[in-house]
Amino acid sequence: MGGTSLPTVARLLLIEDDLTIRTPLLRALRERGHAVAAASTALDGLRDALDDRPDLVVLDLGLPDLDGGELLRMLRAVSTVPVIVATARDDEGEIVRMLDAGADDYLVKPFTAAQLDARARAVLRRSAADPATDPVLVVGGLRIDPRSRQVTLDGAPVELTPREFDLLHHLAGRPGQVVTKRELLTEVWRIPYGGADKTVDVHLSWLRRKLGESAQEPRYLHTVRGVGVRLDVPGSNP
Repeated sequence: MGGTSLPTVARLLLIEDDLTIRTPLLRALRERGHAVAAASTALDGLRDALDDRPDLVVLDLGLPDLDGGELLRMLRAVSTVPVIVATARDDEGEIVRMLDAGADDYLVKPFTAAQLDARARAVLRRSAADPATDPVLVVGGLRIDPRSRQVTLDGAPVELTPREFDLLHHLAGRPGQVVTKRELLTEVWRIPYGGADKTVDVHLSWLRRKLGESAQEPRYLHTVRGVGVRLDVPGSNP
């Protein structure tokens, strides 16, 4: 049994300026066993996140003093606390931007407290996993270390964004297997629905470039048209 257990009482920080949303959410989340604090501005939320070190932050994007996306980037520069973005913005591009900026999940208003509670518990379970138990993955000349989040190719370091690393790590855990775009969206981007194939394609293109290959001349990343992508040792693919 690897990993660490969830805290008995999760400490949540809700950063939400709308009192009609904040008050019932606070009550409902507390009734579900969480210890919940709240902030109504981005800067108060940033201070509380750093001072009180909550287990998880629930972040609205439409804040009065600073856009929540900017707050997320500021928070990610100094903290690894899990963040669920909870907002009325349902644009796919915005969802992908926030997940790429470091959000762990994205929930579109209106939602129920039960939905937020379920998402929070899922994010906390994922973040409770102990990376020290994750093995280093080696596929051909690729070496992916989840503990340090470092990648080398034939001994040379490869600089990847957090999302590119997660994408490569997911594929490397299934060498030789075709992984569907739907699975990648669900497991890597945490988007629980399809329709964002272009997001996967764009990140695969960036990843290929950093690995010194292309879709036309693949070495590790092989597209299976209409299905998904497969990561293979060069020369071993069918």
